[in-house]
Amino acid sequence: MVSLARSALPVVILALGLSACSVFRAPATPTAAGGAQTAETPSGTARPSPEIPAAPTPAPPAPAPPPHHQFQLGPAASALVAQSHTQAKGGDTAQAGATLERALRIEPDNPLLWIELGRLQLQENNAAQADAMGRKALALASGDASAQASAWRLIADSLRVRGRNQEAADAERRAASFAPH
Repeated sequence: MVSLARSALPVVILALGLSACSVFRAPATPTAAGGAQTAETPSGTARPSPEIPAAPTPAPPAPAPPPHHQFQLGPAASALVAQSHTQAKGGDTAQAGATLERALRIEPDNPLLWIELGRLQLQENNAAQADAMGRKALALASGDASAQASAWRLIADSLRVRGRNQEAADAERRAASFAPH
């Protein structure tokens, strides 16, 4: 029995040594919520650990100015515009309008198509519709000075046809303000 006690003695000492090591813990680290954990000292008493200040959050970048946008027609819309020009020159303005409306179903936010349709409306002596289409194009053309100038010229022409010459002159001035210098 004595030999069993002697052989167990080193195991007991090792176990006591390991349990003593578990009493001391590393200093606290901040928690995910930003609060501090406590650390236990070798004597077993708890002490609060100092708070680590959070790194300052960088301010979001200032929004970039809207990019200059040059509207262009896609291949399908471009082909339909060319087809509508051929139809209009042949005197079939109704079919030309239907063709432009097909193009608008493809690119409804392209101001160039609204300007094309407005020009066709002027050919058909429908100045009020041409004016409305010019204003729609103007609303869509932000960032594209060329498209804005074309929309103002369409509006000016529609006003002039209706005898509103002073308003037409104002619209022409606006168109000129967008034209390249």
